[in-house]
Amino acid sequence: MTIFEKIVAGEIPSFKIAETKEYLAFLDVFPLKEGHTLVIPKKPVDYIFNLDDDTLAGLHVFAKNVANAIKEVVPCSRVGVAVIGLEVPHAHIHLVPIDYVGDINFSKPKISVSNERLSQLAAQIAQKYKW
Repeated sequence: MTIFEKIVAGEIPSFKIAETKEYLAFLDVFPLKEGHTLVIPKKPVDYIFNLDDDTLAGLHVFAKNVANAIKEVVPCSRVGVAVIGLEVPHAHIHLVPIDYVGDINFSKPKISVSNERLSQLAAQIAQKYKW
């Protein structure tokens, strides 16, 4: 069972932003920037391009709505999108608030954000989320 499956099952706490029957968005606790969010299908599939077409399309539409909410809360030029696929064997999309292309460089050290700030950000972004 992956860490994401444990988050979906409620076995590991997370800073949830949005949730539907099929998808979940929550803040990355090891972010590149404040507001860095992970968007996952609840169905445990390792590789994003192994998702069936409807799930893949739905994941991207869900991510779009989450990105719009992030942009309303976190000052940034854009919300960058990345799919790396190597960190956790569960398909996921990174949404990262960016001002420069280097802001989404995964070889950079992660920043430290307190649980209190993560909780505050999650609540603010969740309030702006529209499905």
